[in-house]
Amino acid sequence: MKRLFSLVAALVSAAVVLTSCGAKNETTEGFVLKRGTNLSHWLSQSDERGEARRQHIQEDDFARLAELGFDHVRIPIDEVQFWDEEGNKLPEAWELLDMALDYARKYELRAIVDLHIIRAHYFNAVNEGASNDLFTNEESQQGLIDMWYQLSDFLKDRSTDWVAYEFMNEPVAPEHEMWNELVAKVHKALREREPNRVLVIGSNMWQGHWTMKYLRVPEGDKNIILSFHYYNPQLLTHYGAWWTPAGHYDGQITYPGVMVSDEAIDATEGEVRAMLEEYRGVLWNREKIHEQMADAIAVAEKYGLQLFCGEWGVYEPVDRDLAYAWTRDMLSVFDEFDIAWTTWCYDADFGFWDQAADDYKDRGLVDILMSGKGLEK
Repeated sequence: MKRLFSLVAALVSAAVVLTSCGAKNETTEGFVLKRGTNLSHWLSQSDERGEARRQHIQEDDFARLAELGFDHVRIPIDEVQFWDEEGNKLPEAWELLDMALDYARKYELRAIVDLHIIRAHYFNAVNEGASNDLFTNEESQQGLIDMWYQLSDFLKDRSTDWVAYEFMNEPVAPEHEMWNELVAKVHKALREREPNRVLVIGSNMWQGHWTMKYLRVPEGDKNIILSFHYYNPQLLTHYGAWWTPAGHYDGQITYPGVMVSDEAIDATEGEVRAMLEEYRGVLWNREKIHEQMADAIAVAEKYGLQLFCGEWGVYEPVDRDLAYAWTRDMLSVFDEFDIAWTTWCYDADFGFWDQAADDYKDRGLVDILMSGKGLEK
């Protein structure tokens, strides 16, 4: 059985008694983020159902994250877990989301509800021979809005200081303006219902840092957080990850520095060789990370909005010294430019917690994550 953090629970419960958990009709200046993690592969990207899904994330997980020093969680959810193919609600997933938000509030963790994968759009479809019709099909776009109408009906009484909505994860639109047009539609629909809710809006092409400059941000709305994801250099963060081109290289890598020697590149062939060429002679370090994030930082400054790296992390099998060096550099940039962040992830293959063993699988990573800046109290 999972351990309960009884002392933490008691202290936090006492504090919550003094704080209203009801809905607030106020500005969302109170929804502030700094460091969090994704509760991935639970209500998203998972075949678990029934008791296994109910046991996967429980109260002690929220207590643990709060005790460690995280201030928020991102909760990815998938359409297939919340609605059947006829659009009927699947009650258990809704109950689990409700439970998660109750526990997040109890332990003073803000929460982002992230609609991660929908039937009309999957961020990895291009790599799996599938197609997305979201950006060319009006019915699919209305379906996305209708899902958010139902989610809003379910969540609208949650305080705007504690729950935010991310209405779609990692858009992959063939043209940037297609995503901009959909952003405008969903934004308008949600604002008619919830004018003060914080909305997390990402850039096109997997929420890439390089496409933030093409995002058309809804004007005059300060209740928006701008989101990008960052896994560069993938040769490090996805080393050994079978589902990516970078994972097919099994030679030596270096970080910081030039990641792969010319000799190593010249000794490879085919697709691996082509992939490695982009790393030839390139110096990867903190300065390179900052350089790549510069456009996203500039856009957030232009609009006066919070910038948020909603996903970043290193695949579990990657050499820990390399992983830790990269993590420290990432935190340094985040802290210098006041970028909020949410690691990918808590307990899956990029995570630091092992649910089966009920113990840390990488406490060293947690210590590094918590060494950076937290929220100013």
